[in-house]
Amino acid sequence: MERFVTVAPDVDLWVEERGDPGAPAVLLVMGAASSGLVWPDALVDRLAAGYRVVRYDHRDTGRSARGTTYALRDLATDAVGVLDGLGIDRAHVVGMSMGGLLTQLLLLDHLERLRSATLVCTGPLVGAPGDPAPGPSDDLLAFWATMPEPRDDESELAWRVEHWRRLNGDQLEVDPAEWVALEQRVSEHSGGLLPATPHAMADQSGLARGAEQARVDVPVLVVQAPADPAYPPPNAQRLADAIGGARLVTVPGMGHALPPAVLGPLADVVEDHLAGGR
Repeated sequence: MERFVTVAPDVDLWVEERGDPGAPAVLLVMGAASSGLVWPDALVDRLAAGYRVVRYDHRDTGRSARGTTYALRDLATDAVGVLDGLGIDRAHVVGMSMGGLLTQLLLLDHLERLRSATLVCTGPLVGAPGDPAPGPSDDLLAFWATMPEPRDDESELAWRVEHWRRLNGDQLEVDPAEWVALEQRVSEHSGGLLPATPHAMADQSGLARGAEQARVDVPVLVVQAPADPAYPPPNAQRLADAIGGARLVTVPGMGHALPPAVLGPLADVVEDHLAGGR
């Protein structure tokens, strides 16, 4: 079932639900500049066999509100607004990449709304104990620098497919047709190829809260992706160390993407974690 949920004045977000409405809820929080449709149907449907699964479009993605002024931390508040709009008191929250950072803010500011948290392909908030975690690879940073360059739709699609190839890492082969199909589906859903830059331009303040993470006391799973060029190892280990009682699990070969080859192993570890957090 699809609907729009109002999370702030003039801010309506597209939301989709699957599964039993009476089952425990799982909120999927995607990364920067990514529609909720980037969560693969195969993963959503598998989780929906036992849970009420919710995915949604962030501001400036998909069918959600565009062009509003906001801070990145406001996207975490949006996630709470989605739960409120659906009448969900508590949910398991699964966040990937930027969605993992937003989920960490939920753990700090809205802990009572979470049954559990799963953090995928992400790193600790600034200020976490220990040495700073490494940033994205030089190759990926150089590619990101070309993001704002003007391109026609054909060139933009090619850029995005190449982006997925780089994000996927160097351990798993993926047919480029998989990325083409994903981007075409998101484009159809969104009404075109939306700019990939708005979240990068949002206010980044208020994220240096890593020192607070040790007080988290709900079950937390950190999924390590060994081939991730955006949050390379040991980001996941540093994140798990920063959060009291977090469990670290590696999905072999995984990069910063969700190709078919990782969906089974990822679903296995997520389902195991959700079962312990009911």
